[in-house]
Amino acid sequence: MKTPKLKLGAIADDKPVRLAIEIPAALHRDLIAYAQALGRETGLSIAEPAKLIAPMLARFMATDRTFAKMRRANQAPMVGKG
Repeated sequence: MKTPKLKLGAIADDKPVRLAIEIPAALHRDLIAYAQALGRETGLSIAEPAKLIAPMLARFMATDRTFAKMRRANQAPMVGKG
């Protein structure tokens, strides 16, 4: 039986912008579990599961059709470098 692929691939090393957020404990547990699954799939250890949040948000926004239409129509606010 072939294991399905996770939606995230290897995490790029990029210059971060610091944000402080609070998430529910259940979501944090799921984030840890996802990091472990991704580590098994990619062979790379995810030392800090919080590093998954940015790629997950980027993937979410990249696949949101309504948001993409808004961006193309220049209705979404332009985001400057942080």
